[in-house]
Amino acid sequence: MAQPKILLTRIDDRFIYGQDVELWNEAVGSNLVLIVNDEIAADSRQWAPMRVAAPEGVWTRFFSVQRTIDIIHTATPRQWILIMVASPTDALALVKGGVPITKISIGHMQAGDGKRPATPAVAVDDTDIAAFKELQELGKELEIRYLPGSDPDPIENLLTCSPGGGGKTDHLAHIEGLCCAACQNYAGLLR
Repeated sequence: MAQPKILLTRIDDRFIYGQDVELWNEAVGSNLVLIVNDEIAADSRQWAPMRVAAPEGVWTRFFSVQRTIDIIHTATPRQWILIMVASPTDALALVKGGVPITKISIGHMQAGDGKRPATPAVAVDDTDIAAFKELQELGKELEIRYLPGSDPDPIENLLTCSPGGGGKTDHLAHIEGLCCAACQNYAGLLR
């Protein structure tokens, strides 16, 4: 069985939004945008606006997390896939389910109950942070990047620091001392 051609997995809770998906599609060269979300997959009324917003000539599919796990390996070699998920927990479920994801770009995660701002466009809670850490432990490349042409903010900036210029250390070990700007930012996440 051939591996599916997954060009990028992107966390963006807006899914297909304005020019964002057009820019990402152009940057990675996908011809299939796969929206992976249990709620949207179950509500076909939400599909039409996203299909209209998708770039011309690009297929759009709406699958649950489990359906994606079940059928991703049936993708044909001519399907170049951009996966869109709303949360790091969905991305982690895909990885644990055997979906061959190598890189995850984090774009927009809306603020809400229990969420704390990590960047101007990314709000996280403890579950999100734990999922990001587990994805890292599984060897997945993570970056915070708003648009393809913007400079990435490595996820490590939120999770590790270099106290006194030494080796990188888990921020949790340094929160009390607030040894660097990243620790100060991360401390704000835990409040």
